[in-house]
Amino acid sequence: MSFLTRIALFLSLFSLVLAEGNSNLKPFQRPLILEYPERIEPNVKQGCTDEIQLQCTGWRFAVEANNISPWKSIPAECADYVKDYLTGRGYEVELERVSNEAGIYARNVELNGDGKDVWIFDIDETLLSNLPYYAEHNYGLELFDSVEFDKWVEKGTAPAIQSSLKLYKEVLRLGFKVVLLTGRSERHRSVTVENLIRAGFQDYDKLILRGSEDHGKTATKYKSEKRSEMEAEGYRIMGNSGDQWSDLLGSSISKRSFKLPNPMYYIP
Repeated sequence: MSFLTRIALFLSLFSLVLAEGNSNLKPFQRPLILEYPERIEPNVKQGCTDEIQLQCTGWRFAVEANNISPWKSIPAECADYVKDYLTGRGYEVELERVSNEAGIYARNVELNGDGKDVWIFDIDETLLSNLPYYAEHNYGLELFDSVEFDKWVEKGTAPAIQSSLKLYKEVLRLGFKVVLLTGRSERHRSVTVENLIRAGFQDYDKLILRGSEDHGKTATKYKSEKRSEMEAEGYRIMGNSGDQWSDLLGSSISKRSFKLPNPMYYIP
């Protein structure tokens, strides 16, 4: 028997003896193997969509906070975003929230009882909705065309914003004087009155529209002047609802103002 053969036999016998003397020893465990999933390629299109969604949400938030001014049209990449917002539940829910908060405030105002406590409402995108018009003009993507918009106004078919109608009726019931202060032209008084009545807005104290002397003024200046005139007559402006910051800012501002959402257009 060769030397190598003797060594191999010895090792075999040694292993057998070792196994018998250590019968409690467990066999080697299967090594832990980290199994990685197959590499997933990023969905570039979805990633871009998500980023645009975030950017457009940020843009709309900045608009509502009055951090972007002035602006003439919505960003081109946000056209679908704005359309989805306005035609979906988002816009409706935010309108309802503004009106609900205004109603809470109105119910807690202690009126003087002399008929001098006033609540001011803007009209377009505050009481009446022009969404049917803007649906045909890409929801603010197109630059504003005053001639085309006047044609829409003259139809007198703008529907009520239902949450605003509810607030409007509650404010009247509580005893506020209601004044409608709009940037519409005086020449549209008749059709505006008819549209308001048809939509359910009645019993207001006064409807103020732009006269010939007001054309060319910014909305902020024009509405500030009209509010100042009210105060000079002894009225107290307790509430003010509008979709534009120019409805609410300036001089003779209300004790409490309520900004309705509007990402379609900006009026200085």
